[in-house]
Amino acid sequence: MDVTNGAQASLATTLADGAGALGVVLPIAGVAVVALLIGAFWWGMRKRDTELPPPRPDEQPHAPDHRAHIEEPDKHGSDRFPENGSGLSPYELGDHGNEVIPPDTDPPQNR
Repeated sequence: MDVTNGAQASLATTLADGAGALGVVLPIAGVAVVALLIGAFWWGMRKRDTELPPPRPDEQPHAPDHRAHIEEPDKHGSDRFPENGSGLSPYELGDHGNEVIPPDTDPPQNR
């Protein structure tokens, strides 16, 4: 008397074969990844709850009464374009970074 009822592949042979193992392992791996993500979210929320709250508007730092930073004009070479409208090619630049800075010819600006 045959009790397998015509089924030739049992669970053991399916898993031993390797083709069915993928169908069993992938759902288990998927559940593990989902559990890991839920755990990471839960842990992050617990960690966030232990942090101090953001400062209220009355606890914010106030601006100083005087300027703490004074900007001065930077002394670099001329940044004007040539009068004829042409630009310099890379081989025409030469030692552009090592040139002596000419005196400022612009009139002083009123600030």
